[in-house]
Amino acid sequence: MSPLKISWKSLISKPLSSGLNIMLIAFGTGILTILLLASTQIENKLNNNSKDIDLVVGAKGSPLQLILSSIYYIDFPTGNIPLKEANELSHNPFVKRATPLALGDNYNGVRIVGTDSNYVSLYGLKVQSGKFWSADLEATIGTTVAKEQNLKVGDTFFGAHGLTNNSDVHKSHAYKVVGILAPQGNVTDNLILTNVASVWKMHEPEDEHKPGEAHEEHHESTEISNREITSLLIQYRSPMSVAMFPRMVNQMTSLQSASPAMESTRLFSLIGVGVDTLQWFAILIMFIAAISVFVNLYNSLKERNYDLAIMRTLGASRTKLFMIVNPRGLGIDHSRHADWGRFRAFGIAVDWALPRK
Repeated sequence: MSPLKISWKSLISKPLSSGLNIMLIAFGTGILTILLLASTQIENKLNNNSKDIDLVVGAKGSPLQLILSSIYYIDFPTGNIPLKEANELSHNPFVKRATPLALGDNYNGVRIVGTDSNYVSLYGLKVQSGKFWSADLEATIGTTVAKEQNLKVGDTFFGAHGLTNNSDVHKSHAYKVVGILAPQGNVTDNLILTNVASVWKMHEPEDEHKPGEAHEEHHESTEISNREITSLLIQYRSPMSVAMFPRMVNQMTSLQSASPAMESTRLFSLIGVGVDTLQWFAILIMFIAAISVFVNLYNSLKERNYDLAIMRTLGASRTKLFMIVNPRGLGIDHSRHADWGRFRAFGIAVDWALPRK
């Protein structure tokens, strides 16, 4: 009988004890592996979605909430900002590129984002089919949205007010899908992109869409002063902007600036507290399992000392005995083998050792 077969017989002789130890080690190792993979992926996702965005400007409120709503689209915006002030910041000498965002609508829980062509350059977007939006009520959707919502180029859909529910549907205007984005591996795969004017049109009173010359002239003259957007994604022109521009926004305007790098680090540190706790818990489980394995192995060797001695007198080498005992130390077999009995052990030893004489 081979050493591995003897070890296997030992394993199945005490399945509960062996199974418990194996389960403890597997559970602890699994938790550590999952936590390490999850924390790495979360950090990579956070960095991937905000890597080219230096600053986010929005309404006063929580900086973290502003980042979560404007970059990761997983929270409600802090409010709206006047388009006039946003345009002034966009033309500031410290700003290289300013990308406007207009939020407020969704389609089956998928956020509709009003923006401009700067958003395409910011994320390096490419279309898989169709084209980018160019007119009002045209939409370019992410690849995940197309698959989950069963949308294709040429389809139409109605947006709903809010960011999570479909209770207030804008049935007077339908979006038309004109393009589907190529897979990007970031948040744009889960968005519906259109221009800012389309979002404005959805929230205009019905009488503003009726033709009237006097009304149109008044509307054009007051459009800039009355319009609002949700936030601005800023790219700096020079390193000096890092020190000057955020302070200027926070102190000299009614707006708020938030750094994605700082807030993402803060967010990850909050998540990291729980991750570290679970990691120590997994290590504790593995430590307990290791002690249990050691105790079982020690008791097993102690109880089988007589059996091993018989095997040794029958010609078994130290290497062969080690091959029998070693699988238990590797976690394959942790039972005490008390039910073997010396007579059975003697018979197996004779069966294994005699052919080698």
